[in-house]
Order: sequence, then structure tokens, then C-alpha cells
Amino acid sequence: MNEVWDLWFPDAGATGVSFARSRVAAEAAGDRLLVHAAPSRLDVTVRGEDGEMLAIGEDLERHEKGPMSFLVRKDREITLEDGWPTQADLGRLVLLPGGEAGTLQTWWNADDKSEWRWSVEFSNHI
Repeated sequence: MNEVWDLWFPDAGATGVSFARSRVAAEAAGDRLLVHAAPSRLDVTVRGEDGEMLAIGEDLERHEKGPMSFLVRKDREITLEDGWPTQADLGRLVLLPGGEAGTLQTWWNADDKSEWRWSVEFSNHI
């Protein structure tokens, strides 16, 4: 089954703007995925192929700077966690601004978090 992850940046413009909208396999999204360059605040809605709302998170705020954030799903609730990927996150789905989705292949960051290097794999299989 596919899901549509809709990430909305409510603080842009008069009524907000879409940050990313991506259709991904439910098993790829799982209960924890990464978002690259997330804005300071997000509203997230996850819907099934039939349009049914599966999970939601509103007014999710970032509290730390960094290239990645985690969206965590528990039942029908989405929360946002600040953090940096580790080796345990390799293979995890990454949503990019605009909605492209890929799989995290490699990750490295300096101990002081002043720099990072990563690679992501994209596939047309949904």
C-alpha cells in the first residue's frame, strides 16, 4: 500500500505553502523517517491511497539547527524530533523539499556538527 505524506509550512505567505508531498510505500515510510532541510514549523498529514487520513501532526517545531529532522509515527500521531542520523539510520527513507523521496545510503558528520556528508539513492519503484 502507498501513502501520501503531505508536509505543509504554515508560516510562509498568507496561508502557508507546501514543503513536500510524496507518495511512498507504507513499509518504506515505517514509523520513523527523515526530512531534509525542514522549516522551523510543519504540519504533516499522512493519507492512504483512498484518501483516508492515517496520521497527523500539527504545529511540529524544530528546536535545533541541522540538516535533518525525524518524523515519528505512533498510531495516528506524527511528532518531530530534532537530531542527526547515525549508522542505525542507513536505509531509512528521506523526504526532500518538493517531495522527492530516497533512501539514506551513507552519513557522516563532524563531531562539532560543523560539516556533514551524505548520499541518498533514488528509485522509480513506488
